[in-house]
Amino acid sequence: MVECMNRKEPTMLVSLLTKKLLSTHCVATSWSIWRLFFVRIITLDGPAGAGKSSTARLLADRLGWCHMDTGAMYRAVALAALKRDVPLENENELAELAASLDIQFAHDSVFLNGKNVSAEIRVDHVTTATRSVADAPSVREEMKKMQRGLSKKFNLVTEGRDQGTVVFPHAELKIYLDASPSARAARRYHERVEQGDKSRSMNEILHSQIERDQGDRERPVGAMEAAKDAIIINTDGLSLEKVVEQVLGLAHDRGLTSD
Repeated sequence: MVECMNRKEPTMLVSLLTKKLLSTHCVATSWSIWRLFFVRIITLDGPAGAGKSSTARLLADRLGWCHMDTGAMYRAVALAALKRDVPLENENELAELAASLDIQFAHDSVFLNGKNVSAEIRVDHVTTATRSVADAPSVREEMKKMQRGLSKKFNLVTEGRDQGTVVFPHAELKIYLDASPSARAARRYHERVEQGDKSRSMNEILHSQIERDQGDRERPVGAMEAAKDAIIINTDGLSLEKVVEQVLGLAHDRGLTSD
């Protein structure tokens, strides 16, 4: 079950576990038909620290759409695997676990089986475990079903690594946010400091980020790359407001806004 709340649209619930509706056949047919007539989707892909989450959150708020943080979904699976002692190298068990979870989004928080895990999924050991989870093709397939399932009920601003290339290749607007490694590391460092976490230096974050980027780009399924029809925005030197205004302008040009 996934829950998405915002200020302009009514709360709606979508089951992530309804196999009949989320079968491969249904995803390939009914999802495409529904998307054609009703669904509006904006994808934001790019590396960690480029500003995807902040941009997606504010953009969704301005539009009154659902904000789907797919990175948080993978983190939630990793957290559940660690708590249940599911071996991170066992792809089948990870995929079964992913399919069984109740992941909810509500007011910028992430809930796993009814518990707010927004802070817990961001700790370093969960981040490390998330890499194994996200690299598993079977897990990514389950996540894709969940993510497309949510799009059956909501207009989406969705962020991740493969949203415009794999999950929603027909999205009306695809954005790829990028930034220099130093700017991204600085953003991550200051975010951690604001949260009271000074355990890692900026250089440590930078080196970790470089390794993560390489892994994301070399992933055999769902690799991080800009879709061929994506608009690439470099966020170096841009305020959050400027980035959001730019994306809103692109959305308006495509007829995705109400004004």
